[in-house]
Amino acid sequence: MNRFLLPVMLAAFFVIESVFVQLLPAEIFNSDRILVPRFLIIAIFFLTIYGSKKYGIIYGFVFGLLYDVFYTEILGFYLFFFPLTAYLVSKMMKVLQTNIVIVTIVSVIGVALLELGAYEMNLLIHRTDMSFSHFASLRLLPTIVLNLAFSIIAAYPLKRLYEKFAEHLTE
Repeated sequence: MNRFLLPVMLAAFFVIESVFVQLLPAEIFNSDRILVPRFLIIAIFFLTIYGSKKYGIIYGFVFGLLYDVFYTEILGFYLFFFPLTAYLVSKMMKVLQTNIVIVTIVSVIGVALLELGAYEMNLLIHRTDMSFSHFASLRLLPTIVLNLAFSIIAAYPLKRLYEKFAEHLTE
């Protein structure tokens, strides 16, 4: 496996998320729901599970910092939560079977944890006054559905790629 393939692919997911938001706004569906693509963190979850936990957490730190720099006004939130959720997902997978269906479900649970953490942090620092039920119906559920669809589509290619990466690491 080419050593530049993994960082380039994760950087592509980083860029695709912002392009996706621009190309498919929720207004297309005549809705005020907020669709948040979390393709990068799903790829990091799959890396943590099928590739290497160490690399998953390292890439979580790197891309968490990039997320904070490019998308948020609060430095440190995603820097902390990307590797934390990757670590929690890896711990969940120690108890569960590592088949593709379970990994997809656990990845979506990780996305939900990330979204809940973002909501709670914004609520804590008074950047939002949205109630939890409003948040759940307008942002959390649409985000989970969108990322579940992405996980189903990308699960097998990511699994194969990261298994090759794991083989390359053991050589």
